[in-house]
Amino acid sequence: MKKVLVTGANGFLGQPTLSLLREHDFEVHAISSKTLADRQGEIFWHQANLLNDKQTREIIAIVKPTHLLHLAWYTEPGKYWTATENLEWMRSSEALLHAFAAAGGKRVLFAGTCAEYDWNAGRCSELNTPLVPATLYGTCKRALQLVLETYSRQVGLSSAWARLFFPYGPHERPERFIPTVICSLLEDRPAECSHGNQQRDFLFVQDVAAAFVALLESDVRGPVNIGSGDAVALKEIAFHIGDLLDRTELIRLGAIPAATNDPPLLVADIGRLRDEVGWTPRFNLEQGLAQTVEWWRLSKTKLPRH
Repeated sequence: MKKVLVTGANGFLGQPTLSLLREHDFEVHAISSKTLADRQGEIFWHQANLLNDKQTREIIAIVKPTHLLHLAWYTEPGKYWTATENLEWMRSSEALLHAFAAAGGKRVLFAGTCAEYDWNAGRCSELNTPLVPATLYGTCKRALQLVLETYSRQVGLSSAWARLFFPYGPHERPERFIPTVICSLLEDRPAECSHGNQQRDFLFVQDVAAAFVALLESDVRGPVNIGSGDAVALKEIAFHIGDLLDRTELIRLGAIPAATNDPPLLVADIGRLRDEVGWTPRFNLEQGLAQTVEWWRLSKTKLPRH
């Protein structure tokens, strides 16, 4: 039986991935730092602090997973780029990998980031784009990818690295760009944006989850970009949200400065994902934004007024 252990299972990316794993006939075991029922539906839950190596080893020894999907990391908005917690998560991720291999695990997928790339490149390819991370977050992820690749080769483990671009959708942190625009307009407040000319590669979270599962089940090894392959300007997204909520007059371009060293273009080359994994996105931007806006409309979560 395929038995997968998922970290970050309660998170933005983890939640939609769990049900898809069940649909693909995995026995799903999920780690949470919170106290939960041992079993919810068809998911087996285990409580642990992933920064505690002893707790991690104990769970892996009990579960004996064949597959590992590691999504957990420190992601506090505005802090994670430079936080020293990145060093702790890099170390604990290495310990997790070692424990998984020692318990007889076969296939592992770790979540990486487009922040590993040289952002001056624009269109990023796993094979050709220089890896020159500009932040501690990107550097730790890059270092961990090297450890994963070398260690897997040494012990005979099949491993892949999901280099994620810009996911969006229900349950995203409200401080992020798309939720900020949506919540501002829902509260009849101006959505203050920069010039909005920056082009990014956004992928709906349900598609991200499906890409994770497809990559985990494949035999593809090494880094694989997880994105749509298409770039869209932030201002286009803002005005599309405005159209969906009939509040375009509240979009304020140029109201805040763009971030320092904000690259004009960041988009994934998804050749490996499409051709080797055999996966392409199901949702286009319009469909994903419509579902996201509707989720926030129904949600009681509100941004604090500034």
